[in-house]
Amino acid sequence: MRFNLLSSFAAGVLIATAICGGVYFSSDHGSSKKTDKTVESKTQTAAQPSESEMKNKLASAGYVVQTKAEYDKHIADAKTASQKSASSNDKSNKVIYRVVFKVTDGMTSIDVGKLLVKAKIIDDAFKFSKDVENKGIENNLRPGTYEVDSEMSYNQVISTIFKP
Repeated sequence: MRFNLLSSFAAGVLIATAICGGVYFSSDHGSSKKTDKTVESKTQTAAQPSESEMKNKLASAGYVVQTKAEYDKHIADAKTASQKSASSNDKSNKVIYRVVFKVTDGMTSIDVGKLLVKAKIIDDAFKFSKDVENKGIENNLRPGTYEVDSEMSYNQVISTIFKP
């Protein structure tokens, strides 16, 4: 940049700043805001309805108006009722999984365990296989169709599939 061009730019910025500053300090915008606020606050306080008027307006519009203590009591009662109904429904809403599967030649106890895990009858296929081996009945797995459900005990599931 040339020196003349740079000094012209600086002079333009200085003149613009001086004009903006003069306009800012010459206007009386600060005192008008204060008077507007006081006028607004006076009109707002006069226009606010009383507590009983607000409750009546809300009730007529279909809202339920209650104190915090009433609300807390209502919530506590609802929790107690839901806990009672949940405890009574736990026994009647128990989900029972039933599976019918086919054992083919070449399947092992770990394969059967994986099928039972997918059917949500047992939790761990490897543990199932180890339990079968510990009982010494891993050779009793025969091809066929078997039916088990989640209501059966762990040992009943094993004895149903691995018959001697």
